[in-house]
Amino acid sequence: MLRLVQIIHPSEGRRVAVVEEPRLRLLCTYTTLYACANTVLEQGERLSTFVASDLSEATLDYDSIYSGSSDWRLLPPFDHPEEPARCLVSGTGLTHRKSAANRAAMHQTRAHEEITESMRMYQWGAEGGRPQPGEIGAQPEWFYKGNGLIVRACGEMLDVPDFAEDGGEEPEVVGVYLVGKNAQPYRVGFAIGNEFSDHILERKSYLYLAPSKLRVCAMGPELLVDAPFDHVSGTVRVERAGQTVWSHDITTGEDYMVHTLANLEYHHFKYPAHRRPGDVHLHFFGADAFSFGAGIALEEGDIMEVAWTPYGRPLRNPVHIDRTPPHYVAVKPL
Repeated sequence: MLRLVQIIHPSEGRRVAVVEEPRLRLLCTYTTLYACANTVLEQGERLSTFVASDLSEATLDYDSIYSGSSDWRLLPPFDHPEEPARCLVSGTGLTHRKSAANRAAMHQTRAHEEITESMRMYQWGAEGGRPQPGEIGAQPEWFYKGNGLIVRACGEMLDVPDFAEDGGEEPEVVGVYLVGKNAQPYRVGFAIGNEFSDHILERKSYLYLAPSKLRVCAMGPELLVDAPFDHVSGTVRVERAGQTVWSHDITTGEDYMVHTLANLEYHHFKYPAHRRPGDVHLHFFGADAFSFGAGIALEEGDIMEVAWTPYGRPLRNPVHIDRTPPHYVAVKPL
């Protein structure tokens, strides 16, 4: 498994590096993984083989960069460096039994109600989300989060905007994709993700799911190439003033999901608009635990940490809650 990071320096600019704990080994030629991946597609090589041929002798201390004490800082591990708007951020929900149960609990309004819409969609996945290879299975829930401008790196603040009612972590795995010149989507790898959304708004009505997702998110610190996605375990926790106020074991991967990875990818990329050559796609695959479901309300300065055991160093981000009155945005006619 290859572990890659993107970093930036105030005077030296961007670089790509391979994680060789506790050091980062810089690549010679490529300063963005986007450029590197496009060259790999043109030459028909494997990304892991190509990166191995471009390693330099220069290394950096990973600990200082990860902790924020270096002039170098982490970037999201994959992006569209020239046009962030050509990076589509999306996700799939109700892929895990626990997430479906949490959603159902939020939306169940009557004690005698037999099944919510959330559980009904989960059951469709349980019944038809694992088709045979090459066949089409049940369609999952899908949501749009935004474009590349909303993506934050490890260590960066996740903002709860002034118009929001809440902000809460959602520990997930992110699939990283690049669409080739022939409109063929390619999976570059996986990364740790914190999908982050407004659960209080969503709890009001499942019809508010769409706007509840229009928030910043985080991914990284590393892009994992050739990483497993059958059984992935980890831990999510919330720190407050240096103390852990909540933590939970988490699991994901095909062994714990009602949909196969291939089925989720098919239903995302079946749309021609999602196969525009040169576009980047970052897709969240769902969570099975989050602090809101345990009655935890995040506070200013809390640190959210998501760690998937085989996926490199944990993703850590502080929370900032904007308490100013909402700013009214007026539209003017031309």
